[in-house]
Amino acid sequence: MDELESLRGKLAEAQDKLLRTQAELENYRKRARRELEDERRFAEIHLVRDLLPIVDNLSRAIEAAEKNADAGKLLEGFKMMQKQFEQVFAQHHCKLISAEVVGEPFDPNRHEAIMQQPSEEQEEHTVLGVTRPGLELHDRIVRPAQVIVSKRGEG
Repeated sequence: MDELESLRGKLAEAQDKLLRTQAELENYRKRARRELEDERRFAEIHLVRDLLPIVDNLSRAIEAAEKNADAGKLLEGFKMMQKQFEQVFAQHHCKLISAEVVGEPFDPNRHEAIMQQPSEEQEEHTVLGVTRPGLELHDRIVRPAQVIVSKRGEG
């Protein structure tokens, strides 16, 4: 009889331990889900912080242009902002797909052909120019570059 009571006690203890473990596991899952949702929700915060100085420079450039319309300095300011954008993209593992693709074979995974142009100098289906840069994040294309592609010369 004592042995039966001892076994019942151990069983009750094991059931209690199981319930506590299940509750702890459920609490862990809820906490992990909340943390993941927060991480997704605020994933862009670093990018936004890095873009703020460029927005500030753009505001200053507009303000300066309104006071003094010096086209040379305005162009210089825009070039500086473009360089800042490229640096921010690089910090966030983004790469512009632009001028470096000129002369490369057309790749439908990276390029969007918007026009064909006859060319005697380039082979058919070669990128002749970029009309809008694309963007690559790590190894994924966010936006393909819009390009002009060569076709056989007409003549």
